[in-house]
Amino acid sequence: MAKAMKIAIVDDEKDMRQSISQWLALSGYDTETFSSGEEALGRVGADYPGIVISDIKMPGMDGIQLLKKLMGADSALPVIMITGHGDVPMAVEAMRIGAFDFLEKPFNPDRMSELAKKATNARRLTLDTRALRRDLAEGGQIMEKLIGTSPAMERLREDILDLGQAEGHVLIEGETGTGKTLVAHALHAVGAKAGKKFTLVSCAAFDEEALTRRLFGPSQPEDPRLPAMEEARGGTLVLEDIETLSDAAQARLLSVINDMGNPPETRIIAICNLQDEGRTCESTMRPDLFYRLAALRIVVPPLRARGEDILTLFTRLSEQFADEYGCEAPKVSAQEAAQLLQAPWPGNIRQLINMAERAVLQSRRGQGTIASLLMSDHDQMQPVMTTEGKPLKEYVEAFERMLIDNTMRRHKGSISAVMDELCLPRRTLNEKMAKYGLQRADYL
Repeated sequence: MAKAMKIAIVDDEKDMRQSISQWLALSGYDTETFSSGEEALGRVGADYPGIVISDIKMPGMDGIQLLKKLMGADSALPVIMITGHGDVPMAVEAMRIGAFDFLEKPFNPDRMSELAKKATNARRLTLDTRALRRDLAEGGQIMEKLIGTSPAMERLREDILDLGQAEGHVLIEGETGTGKTLVAHALHAVGAKAGKKFTLVSCAAFDEEALTRRLFGPSQPEDPRLPAMEEARGGTLVLEDIETLSDAAQARLLSVINDMGNPPETRIIAICNLQDEGRTCESTMRPDLFYRLAALRIVVPPLRARGEDILTLFTRLSEQFADEYGCEAPKVSAQEAAQLLQAPWPGNIRQLINMAERAVLQSRRGQGTIASLLMSDHDQMQPVMTTEGKPLKEYVEAFERMLIDNTMRRHKGSISAVMDELCLPRRTLNEKMAKYGLQRADYL
């Protein structure tokens, strides 16, 4: 049941505001009364969860002045004005300023209830739209966490935006540590269910009996939460480690999905973690469930396939850890940049985060190198590099971009300071920034 909308009643006559309040309260509204416009402004502002009913003629701040103030704070706030007999010109002026409607004394209470219903319905629609826009903005913030300019990341963002607008279930595949859960959040945040419930369950975190209860119920006294299927109703249910579901759990999940209809009331996003084990989600699940969940699919790229994104991510992460530990971020040499690009990164983003933190800690102590950290992670590799070689030009360009990016960040977009530090003429710096897609405005 929707929460009752508020109605702020503003009138200097006590009997009038109390009678209006009592009548509207009987109609199911949550009313609050104010004896003056000044008092009302202390409580009613932008995003007020309701409407305003105000007399026009009041001592001090009159209704027209109050209306102007309210419209200045929130132009979509419905304000119903009460006018006296013969105050039609004032009512017309109020409508011109932005009043929702007006009532002329003596008015019929049923007419007031009718106007209140129209106004509150309009207000609820406005507030719901604003909430959706905020959710979409939040979705944009989540998308911004998917850092990278590599073709692989561009494709991933396009896939998220496309599939986010679809209504079917989604299967997300990828190696461990690639950010599959973040992708699930992004799919929800940019889709039609953005303002609805987002429920995440790790299937690998429960034994079979506990997982069945968590997904389908019944709830236990020690865990008062609704079963995940009920909790996520109308929103998004994310099932991590979907490949660990038992045959019985798979059969029950399939039955629930079949009962959902098309389009499904609840969207299921399944996350599979088998790529780095040489198996597939398809080979470990019953075919009918797999094809229902894999109606739409996203494969999150491994870090080693993202090129110079590795350097961008390492720089951002090391700067964040440096701020956290109160020290300078380690400087990356050309040789170290090449080594970062060549490393196989079996742990993907998760491994890179760990690497950046250790690099900051050892730099703070004045010892160790990035190369030594890479060697400790991949001591089986002599030297640290992938089997897939890259042209020297790619390494040089990636390091050059990282160096300009770091220097621009450090000098907060000061072109002259960057020119001095890197010993570059302005034209050369401008050309290189254009080449690498670096914008001065991003550093200011």
